[in-house]
This record gives sequence, structure tokens and C-alpha cells, in this order.
Amino acid sequence: MEDQHLTTLEVFISSGPIAESFAKKNPVISRTIQIRGNQTLVQLHQAIFRAFDRKEDNMYEFQFGGKGPMDLQARRYVFPGAMDPFSARKPAGDVAATSLGSLGLKAGAIFGYWFDFGDDWWHQINVVSVLEQVQPGKYPKVVQKVGASPPQ
Repeated sequence: MEDQHLTTLEVFISSGPIAESFAKKNPVISRTIQIRGNQTLVQLHQAIFRAFDRKEDNMYEFQFGGKGPMDLQARRYVFPGAMDPFSARKPAGDVAATSLGSLGLKAGAIFGYWFDFGDDWWHQINVVSVLEQVQPGKYPKVVQKVGASPPQ
């Protein structure tokens, strides 16, 4: 049975190549996204990518169960092309095969999203709520934007 829970996430940019003048005008840069439990981490990545008006796709990973974003000891979910068989840090899973519902997320949980391994855009993702009923509509969807999108 597919997980039809609706998860609401607040995605904050916690660090990246942002000009000081831009940061002063936009002290908080966040997007609130709703996504169904049967949708994958790839779909969450695509929603974040669009929500922050990004133009160039890059490597990325999601990190769970660590001490917050940027914890390199956290469980990593990557796409198959990023799985290095020689790395001592084995990924926990594949973003294309991992649904949000399979992660057992609960309100109050925090996890990380690292986009563009060269520019190092780090994001903190806060789980706002996990509801059992999904309202009709297309998901994932952005329901709130705070701050302007920084240039990629």
C-alpha cells in the first residue's frame, strides 16, 4: 500500500555562496513544501530546485539522523551515479528508490540537504507536520516563500 501521508517541510538555506549585501536584505531564505509520503527524495530535490529558482542541476544528497545539516556521519541518500564503491562512507540509499514515507519522519525532525558539491549550498529541512489525509492537488508544491532566491 502506498503511503498517502502529507508531509510539510520548511527548507532553509543555511550556507552557500551568498553575497553579504544579499544576506542583509534577506536574513531568512526559506521555502515551505508539501509532499506526499509516496513521493521520492528525487521529487523533493526537484521541488527544492524549482522553489529556489535554480537553473543548473548539480550533485546532491540528503542526510538523516546526524547532528543536523553538514554532519558527515549522518545517513546519506544519494543518486546512483554518486555511489562510490571505494568510499569508506557508504550511502544508506538511493534517492530515486527512497520515498518520504519510508523514512519514518515525524513533526519536529530535522535533516540536511547538500546541493552542488562545489559551491556547497547547505540546507536545513524541518519537518513541520505529517498528516494522514492528503488534500486533492498536485504535489510536491510550495506553499510559502520567505526571502528572495539567491543567484546560483
